[in-house]
Amino acid sequence: MLLETLPVRTASTGTFARVELAKHRITGHHFALKILNIHEVIKTRQIEHVHNEKNILTQLEHPFIVKLISTDKDDANLYMIMEFIPGGELFSYLRASRVFSNSVSRFYAAEIVCALEYIHGKNIVYRDLKPENLMLCRDGHIKMADFGFAKELKDRWALGILVYEMLIGRPPFRGSCTSEIYDSIMEYNLMFPQNFNSSAMDLIRKLLTIDSASRLGCSNNGVLDIFGHSWFRKIDWEDIRQLKIGPPIIPKLSHAGDTGNFYTCDEKDETELIAETEELELFDEW
Repeated sequence: MLLETLPVRTASTGTFARVELAKHRITGHHFALKILNIHEVIKTRQIEHVHNEKNILTQLEHPFIVKLISTDKDDANLYMIMEFIPGGELFSYLRASRVFSNSVSRFYAAEIVCALEYIHGKNIVYRDLKPENLMLCRDGHIKMADFGFAKELKDRWALGILVYEMLIGRPPFRGSCTSEIYDSIMEYNLMFPQNFNSSAMDLIRKLLTIDSASRLGCSNNGVLDIFGHSWFRKIDWEDIRQLKIGPPIIPKLSHAGDTGNFYTCDEKDETELIAETEELELFDEW
């Protein structure tokens, strides 16, 4: 399928990968083409993460999870052809509005909980839940992306972090480096504004319990304890699963391949590092 796609523009870039908007030469359908340079993947010790993402996404099919369509490779790169999610990152909308209301935060948290219920049912833990990895579809529904850090059997903790950040506009534990963030967690000084919603505060505290065995959603009832929390009282979970509730944010799009909701990226230099034979062998089954 790679030979049938035509690159349009770069949508995002990273240390060892970039994502391009691509268009099918015949049908005109748009895709997200994730390009991972083999040499850089090995150099940055991301081999396991790359294999994880492919193997896990191959198993998943859910309305709130980005769909992997196919994979390919050549002497320089690995390719993942995925559905194009034109709304951009939830992070961008959160930063633009600074904070989300309880109703907006509750809606997106509910869709995320349903996605986590699905992947946990397959003994997969996401492990990288943050606004930057949550995309908005054309109609405003959530799509979870970037499964490189997922493992086949502590997403509850990350859910608490996300809900806090949506409602307050910043993460609850901060520091200039990893050790400072860890110290902040161990001090466990959760701060909430005056008049903060008491039900939301209770949910966050129960999700951010240091003892994982006591954390909400980690008992024998699993995610059912989260479904039943008072903050989600107004949520009809079956309607959420069936996408019957209209999203609070609808991305602005002018045409099918609109990339206006993504940051402008410099186009990649055409020079690619060709992988050595022994490097290619690490991806024989790609």
